[in-house]
Amino acid sequence: MKFMDALSAKVAAKNARVVFPESKEPRTAEAMRALDRDGLCRPVVLGENTESYVQALMDTRGMKEGIARRLVDKPLYRAAAMVAAGEADAMTAGAVAPTRRVIEAASMAIGLAEGVSVPSSFFLMNFPDDRSLIFADCGLTVDPDAAALAAIAKASARSGEALLGEARVALLSFSTGTSGAGASVDKVREAAQISGFTGPVQGDAALIPEVAERKGAGAGDANVLIFPNLDAGNIAYKLAVALGGAQALGPILQGFRKPVCDLSRGASAQDIVAATVVTLALG
Repeated sequence: MKFMDALSAKVAAKNARVVFPESKEPRTAEAMRALDRDGLCRPVVLGENTESYVQALMDTRGMKEGIARRLVDKPLYRAAAMVAAGEADAMTAGAVAPTRRVIEAASMAIGLAEGVSVPSSFFLMNFPDDRSLIFADCGLTVDPDAAALAAIAKASARSGEALLGEARVALLSFSTGTSGAGASVDKVREAAQISGFTGPVQGDAALIPEVAERKGAGAGDANVLIFPNLDAGNIAYKLAVALGGAQALGPILQGFRKPVCDLSRGASAQDIVAATVVTLALG
């Protein structure tokens, strides 16, 4: 895809160092070789523990030295500490480890970016017609309240600007404007008021200008779609893959001080390469 080619060129120019705590896993090892061969980044394996890793954990979370030393014995924590200590620019993990473990390690060692209250994730959805959209949150936050949903929307807007050049955000609902009522609609409406983005809006009105015009719902050209909960987001991205032939890259974590990529445990080596490229494009 032309879009991914452009992202790859942008990322290659950074010559970034990416640490892979699961480097011995076969798909990850294959992806690391491909990333290195194609000049997309400099893959890094875990090194021996150093005092700088321990200090990074102590600085980020204010934890006691003994706890920090125990944590850096774990691969995910040591990889995140390498990023925090400046020995790597990003971390890619999750081919084996569950999402919650990747999040815990990143939270403990790297920490959240300034102004971010909750971490979240998104999928970069590349469609056969060369459209690329961001779907959030489809992999992490189960049922965000209005404040958390607004935070997800703001973080996703920043991701959209970095990846797509411009973020046109729509907070999705089964209702457009005042056409429906209920707790979920109220939540989305409040999140839209907090964030300043369009919502609540139905999926067709968010994406099709003619429908948006009929419903008085903005331009209908959104490229960042915010789902009201994990049920809606996860179902939507999987249907887009199964029925629409979309490529789903992610879940890509957002909200951390440095880039962190959480892989799907079913990811292929090619998926790992692409997800790493997307993650580096955010930094």
